[in-house]
Amino acid sequence: MSQKEILEKLTNAVVAGDRDACAGLANEALKAGVDPYVAIMEGCSKGMEVLSKRYDTGEAFVPDILVAADAMNEAIAILKPHMKVEKATTKGKVALGVCEGDIHDIGKNIVKILLDAAGYEIIDLGPSVPVKTFVDTVREKKPEVLGISALMTFTMFGMPEVIDALKDAQLRDSVKVIVGGGPISAMFAEKIGADGYGNNGPEAVRLVGRLLGEKGGAQ
Repeated sequence: MSQKEILEKLTNAVVAGDRDACAGLANEALKAGVDPYVAIMEGCSKGMEVLSKRYDTGEAFVPDILVAADAMNEAIAILKPHMKVEKATTKGKVALGVCEGDIHDIGKNIVKILLDAAGYEIIDLGPSVPVKTFVDTVREKKPEVLGISALMTFTMFGMPEVIDALKDAQLRDSVKVIVGGGPISAMFAEKIGADGYGNNGPEAVRLVGRLLGEKGGAQ
């Protein structure tokens, strides 16, 4: 198979949630000399991007995303050890958490998987994170990027609370804040003073790369 065919099949296998196919195609990609990073970003993550769009339009549901993420992990577990050192060690630290009161962390977990595969150090704060925990994490762990997500409309307003709390603690300038989740938009992100918005996992990875690149980090 050509590289293009392998990547397309990998994307389709993730969408189908086929763990065996994902594992087989990951090994096929390595045998064919496909860059593991390319296989992850242009194969696996594109599958999640397809599902994210289907979820937004009501064509896919939470179980579909969970099964696909599990299948994607099969491929990533095979591909990641073969990534080149310069791509696997970006030295970027990213903290991720879901707004307080919101237990829906599927989107956050997908972003975590993709950022980890791309070589970023992840601080996973989990679901329903209090504002104080976000602030304490920025102060103590010093991530370059703080990612906040929300799936429920009434919890999304915790995002500006975090940003305001970071300002009050004189920490806002030390971290880039990105937001995402079902009810979030680029307009909302701009309104609350976030540094960026990602509407799916692959876009979030690209966003983090751009933000760290502005600071001299990895693209």
